[in-house]
Amino acid sequence: MQQQRFTFSKNERLCSRATTQCLFSEGKSFVKYPFRITYMPIDSEDKTECKILVSVSKKRFKRAYKRNRIKRLIREAYRLNKHELIDHLNLNQQKIAVAMVYLPTEILNFKDVEKGMKKVIRQLKKETESDEK
Repeated sequence: MQQQRFTFSKNERLCSRATTQCLFSEGKSFVKYPFRITYMPIDSEDKTECKILVSVSKKRFKRAYKRNRIKRLIREAYRLNKHELIDHLNLNQQKIAVAMVYLPTEILNFKDVEKGMKKVIRQLKKETESDEK
């Protein structure tokens, strides 16, 4: 039995400016508290099934240490729960780019962020199934 690796490497992050602009202009979106999710299928040559962008509003959180703390919580929640989404995308031979925008005006604890992340992953699985058909 192979042990599952819970990593979040550089190639899983969405860094391309062109892809990011295309994602926000042409992507589909939905809201699952505490996130607004925008996603879009991509044609990527690398082996990564899902590229992630995490965003926290500077307007809501003026201090950088607060924005960074929230981004760390979001990335950690994704890292621990991404295997469901990755397995689903592998099964359907899909690749997607996802932007996660944090909505609340206060810093939530990790438990609430992780619960929201699980809801997001379930919804992304449903959305990618319906896009396929």
